Amino acid sequence: MSRVFVKEKDEQWLHDILPSTDALINYLTSENNNIRVYLLNRYVDSLTKREVYHMSNGLSYTVDQNKVWIVIGSL
Repeated sequence: MSRVFVKEKDEQWLHDILPSTDALINYLTSENNNIRVYLLNRYVDSLTKREVYHMSNGLSYTVDQNKVWIVIGSL
C-alpha cells in the first residue's frame, strides 16, 4: 500500500526572512492570517544606532548584527 505525505505548510521563522521591510511586512501578514500588517513608525534607536520598525501588530523589530530580524518589544 502506498502512502502519500502532504506537508501542510513550510514553516518559516522570523530569522529566516530577508532583512528588508517588504519581506518583514509579507511575513508578518502571512503570520496574521493574511490580515495586512503595516509599518507605523520607523526610527533610529539612540543606544544601538539601529533602525527600529514599529508595526501595526503592536511589536517593534530591528535587524541585528547577524543581519536577521529580531523582535525588540512592544509599545
